[in-house]
Amino acid sequence: MKVRKLKNIILSTLVTLILGVCSYPFAVYYFHDVEKLITHYPEFKIVKGEVEDYTIIKNKPRYWVRLNEISAYGKWAIILSEDWGFYQHQGFDVEQLKIAVNDGLKEGKKLRGASTISQQMVKNVYLDNSRSYFRKFKELILTYKVEKYLSKQRILEIYLNSIEFGPGIWGIRNASYHYFKKHPSSLNPREASFLAMLLPSPKRYYESYRRKTLTRFARVRVNSTLTKLKMARVITQDEYIFYRHFKMSWEH
Repeated sequence: MKVRKLKNIILSTLVTLILGVCSYPFAVYYFHDVEKLITHYPEFKIVKGEVEDYTIIKNKPRYWVRLNEISAYGKWAIILSEDWGFYQHQGFDVEQLKIAVNDGLKEGKKLRGASTISQQMVKNVYLDNSRSYFRKFKELILTYKVEKYLSKQRILEIYLNSIEFGPGIWGIRNASYHYFKKHPSSLNPREASFLAMLLPSPKRYYESYRRKTLTRFARVRVNSTLTKLKMARVITQDEYIFYRHFKMSWEH
């Protein structure tokens, strides 16, 4: 018990040092354009279905949708699935980070995700997909900087326009048209829950759409998100019952 307690103290101290002492020196080198995201947009260069590079541009990209153009179901299904405490935390969940680091050290594995929406936005815009401690370090510093300059609404908007929803499908506008032939403003609770289900592994979970029927895993995840929407009072009990049995346009 004493060894475990000592590990937790060391990890907490490490996180504090990363976010406090180290943030400003690294900010000068890595994060000179973070403030631009207040008024500018990341535009992604997609090559063979993968993001190869990005640039920060002044004009809104054609695939971009404003946050107020996305249905409440579309926003909240993803928030509740990916990061329930998004509006409460300051960019990262220290407890989850400690668990991830501890598991990595204990099992000798690469660092697992433990990422908030803010961290995922940072990774999508600025970093690669490696799972090294150094990348996580940069991610934490960037997240600290992003949370300092951007509002939660702006972070969420950038996130929803920069995440992958399937093979070569980037951003919620492209996803909404690909899966449902509609604008994100018209997403209903089940459709939004399906999009949220895809996010942990978009290429793998695309299988449900390919087969035109939800896998057992996908069905459980979609229904779980509907439950969260009900718990958060985004939908009513009657809507919850209706959309548990609602079939999307392509479902058998």
